[in-house]
Amino acid sequence: MRLSGADILVECLIEQGVDAIFGFPGGAVLNIYDSLYKYKDEIKHYLTSHEQGAAHAADGYARASGKVGVCLATSGPGATNLVTGIATAFMDSIPLVAITGNVALNLLGKDSFQEVDIAGITMPITKHNFVVRKVEELAGIVRKAFHIAKQGRPGPVLIDIPKDITVQECEYERESINPPKNNNYIIKDEDIAQAVAFIHHAEKPMIYAGGGVIAAEAAAELYELAVKTNSPVTLSLMGMGAFPATHELYTGMVGMHGTKASNLAVTQCDLLLAVGARFSDRVISKLDRFAPKAKIIQIDIDEAEVNKNIRVAHHIIGDVKEVLHKINQGIQPKDRSRWLRYVMELKGQNGREGNGDELTPEYILEQISELTGGEALICTEVGQHQIWTAQHYKFTKPRSLITSGGLGTMGFGLGAAIGASIACPGKRVFNIAGDGSFRMNLNELATAVEYKLPIIVVIMNNHALGMVRQWQSMFYDKRYSQTTLDRKTDFVKLAEAFGAVGYNLTAKKEVAPVLKEALALNRTVVINCEIDREHKVWPMVPPGAALEDVIVGESDLIRN
Repeated sequence: MRLSGADILVECLIEQGVDAIFGFPGGAVLNIYDSLYKYKDEIKHYLTSHEQGAAHAADGYARASGKVGVCLATSGPGATNLVTGIATAFMDSIPLVAITGNVALNLLGKDSFQEVDIAGITMPITKHNFVVRKVEELAGIVRKAFHIAKQGRPGPVLIDIPKDITVQECEYERESINPPKNNNYIIKDEDIAQAVAFIHHAEKPMIYAGGGVIAAEAAAELYELAVKTNSPVTLSLMGMGAFPATHELYTGMVGMHGTKASNLAVTQCDLLLAVGARFSDRVISKLDRFAPKAKIIQIDIDEAEVNKNIRVAHHIIGDVKEVLHKINQGIQPKDRSRWLRYVMELKGQNGREGNGDELTPEYILEQISELTGGEALICTEVGQHQIWTAQHYKFTKPRSLITSGGLGTMGFGLGAAIGASIACPGKRVFNIAGDGSFRMNLNELATAVEYKLPIIVVIMNNHALGMVRQWQSMFYDKRYSQTTLDRKTDFVKLAEAFGAVGYNLTAKKEVAPVLKEALALNRTVVINCEIDREHKVWPMVPPGAALEDVIVGESDLIRN
């Protein structure tokens, strides 16, 4: 059948199984929006308040569902407003297809109205990008874009479509799409045997797992490996939910804000098995004192990550799920009770400070975890509240924490919560925010209300840019340059102005009743929690220090 470029684009999206697209219209994409109107019974468009919100929503949709998220923006500023969201997805290996309009082919490169070289701008932050120059190539490009976004290590792909391409016509035939499989890697038996031998000879093994386990849907295989080998498990921020936080082998997060148990166990182990994790600087801290006694095995789908930050003794490149399955088949039981007793003793030393009557973020998050049974989808902005969430909400399932790890994007959470809520209807979705981060994209409250999304925003309001202020307190002699936010914003009234429900919390006794009421409402809710500005994130490894130098509280800091 003969279709316009705009209709071919939408047909291809439907062909790829896309049921939701997030965007904001403009002149260069008018024909695409006209086509979306015609196909509105097959694919739903969600109008966000800002293009950055659209990118974050598509990202949140992808993280919650495991499918490819899709966003759409017009040329020029519409396209550039997607850039932060694309970079966020790139750093965390999230499958995303961003579609931008552009000026007509004959106007490209002439500084035309709302023209920008978005392909050039996004080249470093996409797996691949395309500029469509012939309508006959459009369908093939869309199919390639989705394949690239999902294949191997996932990531974002951009398709830039000049306006005249959306008008031109050509023949189109819908194709059946088979999901890509990450089986193009030859996993050698001798590599598996070597890994099994390393594990068998280890007396103090430790598993360090990251977001690659979640991307590979390999949580069950990770669980089997941990139990079979009696290995403690620590997770990166992106790995939260890959192993249940309620299991006795779980030691908590590792790294700058990792638990004392995780950081010391990594320091003392004789084998560190890194699974789908990239050894971020926030994890390894002081390079020459990271896991100094351990042989390190790295399992990853991306060979570029091997020996990039940490030298390893052995590595296996391939689909994490398949690699773990093969390793598990060769594992023999071994008594490691002495090592486990040591790690369990360390778990008892994870400090906790705070007045018993004080309204603390830790208490609020523990109440959310208890009331939801750990079954909610938790999105976050970026800052102290993000780390408190990773530490104190009991994540038991993959894809239950949606947060910006690699880029650390303030303003990410609300857009992501919108995408997650749409991807998983019926799931309770929280966005845990700081007052600084929340202000960055609070305009997306209008989107959440418009689509009747039951998102609960919990603001840890310390009237500060808390994480930066914590560093100023500890390392800059308390020179609080531009981090105190004594602004007069009333978040309850703000929520009501957008059509949401607002609550204000100042005491512990209010937390459970308000959360229960918010959960029962099935509406967009904003809960402002007044917390102490001086309340810090603990534990913390100071910059330049080793993991074993972890500080677990204010009193520990004074002693040092």
